Amino acid sequence: MCSLSNPNRIVTVRRSKRRGLLASFTLIPEVENPYHYSNVVKWFITFIVAFAAATTSLGSAIIFPALSETASGLHSTTTLVNLSVALYMLSLSFCPLWWSAYSETAGRRTVYIASFSLFVLFAIMSAVAKSMGTFIAMRMICGGAGASVQAVGAGTLADIWEPSERGKAMGRFYIGPLCGPLLAPVIGGSVSQNYLVLLISQLTIHVPEKRFLTARWGWRSTQWFLVIYGGISFALLLVALPETTRNLNTSQAPGQQQNELSVSHNSHAILAVTLKTQRALRRLRHLFLDPLRMIFLLRHLPILFTSYYAALAFGSLYILNISIQKVFAEPPYGFSVSILGLCYIPSGLGFLSSALLGGKWADYIMKREAKRREVYDESGNLSLKPEDRMMENAWAAAVAFPAAMIWYGWTVDKGVFWVAPMFANFVFGLSTMLIFSLAVTMLTEFIPRKPSSGVAVANFLRNIFSCASILLGDPLLRIEGDGWMFTGLAILASSGIGVVWWMRNKGAIWREQNMDKLG
Repeated sequence: MCSLSNPNRIVTVRRSKRRGLLASFTLIPEVENPYHYSNVVKWFITFIVAFAAATTSLGSAIIFPALSETASGLHSTTTLVNLSVALYMLSLSFCPLWWSAYSETAGRRTVYIASFSLFVLFAIMSAVAKSMGTFIAMRMICGGAGASVQAVGAGTLADIWEPSERGKAMGRFYIGPLCGPLLAPVIGGSVSQNYLVLLISQLTIHVPEKRFLTARWGWRSTQWFLVIYGGISFALLLVALPETTRNLNTSQAPGQQQNELSVSHNSHAILAVTLKTQRALRRLRHLFLDPLRMIFLLRHLPILFTSYYAALAFGSLYILNISIQKVFAEPPYGFSVSILGLCYIPSGLGFLSSALLGGKWADYIMKREAKRREVYDESGNLSLKPEDRMMENAWAAAVAFPAAMIWYGWTVDKGVFWVAPMFANFVFGLSTMLIFSLAVTMLTEFIPRKPSSGVAVANFLRNIFSCASILLGDPLLRIEGDGWMFTGLAILASSGIGVVWWMRNKGAIWREQNMDKLG
């Protein structure tokens, strides 16, 4: 680990040789070994990536408080507005596969700059949409355009942080994408309605609520907020994020140079056209088909199990958000819109607490287990295994996650005083963040040469679960009730205990046998 006190180890790349789109604009120089950045620079890069990663997650839920107003403004129905959210999540599932593949060849910086340029453009088009069809289409493209950081961000962290420090960094990173769905409804309500005035009025003197629920800036303000947030993210990425990918695969395909030489000396026009067509087809395959191959990583059990566990936790989060909006707005709670937004704070505090402490805890456990084994690599350093992260922390999360859902489900089902379900949400936030940070960190270590690929696959599965949760959550909650709905989710979540057991007992054996297949 490098600090500013040991500058001799840092080899800076000349500005003219820096990689990535618009690389000359970055204020932080590119270095030959990103591990050698000082901790200050590493944490600053981590902050930028986490800040940018919150962009699309904010966009997924920011429109919820303004569903009716959006439908009215576009002369449509709330069902179609919900469809725009579901398709937004669907694009978040697939597009990171392409962004991740491109980042391994074009570089992470190039992908970030291109991605957020497109995000801001389509966010503007969403904000000015005149019809529901245009709004749905622009929202879907906007989600896919900004989805790069969801997968590539973890790759950036794997580039700059050594494995023994990576857990803490991943925990900080996931504050962005995970707090987005929790804070988005509060932000969306704040910018679309005069929440502050309403809250003050309820805390002081009773004033008719309808007056203060009059739109302040309208539903379009939710989309303009995303434009501003995306623009800030773009500016930070442009001026402060150097290229960190170690080995870009920018060379030509095997045999391509030889074919070009043959073409240049070949007098037969037909052969020349044939070879050019082959090259064009190879490029098209690389651009459009090769990224889909990453889905086949799910045939490897550790990647499948880890991705499934993280996806289950993320999908449960969206169902919890839907339940909070429904339950606490109705008797016996009957919270106003302004107070309802505050109900997301306990789970957010759980996420934040776990992000600050959970990753550091996992790093400590990993080092402890490595010291206990006393196995060293060729460089004389302790041999660190991804599975060593899953000890008492993983068992605690595997038990607390389903327990918190049962706790929340039945307390709101029976109308128990609001403090009880809010505390359950805090435990939910703690446990799910532990699961997320463990899963993402381990996925970057399963495929060390292409860390963003594993995260992209997990992101694919995670957002498929989220999309299903958005579409099915509300009708299932109304049919089953909160108690039985969250009991069913808890039973499903209990499969995580089996995931932890398998990873602890079989993961290392499988990984050693299949490392070459993962690339």
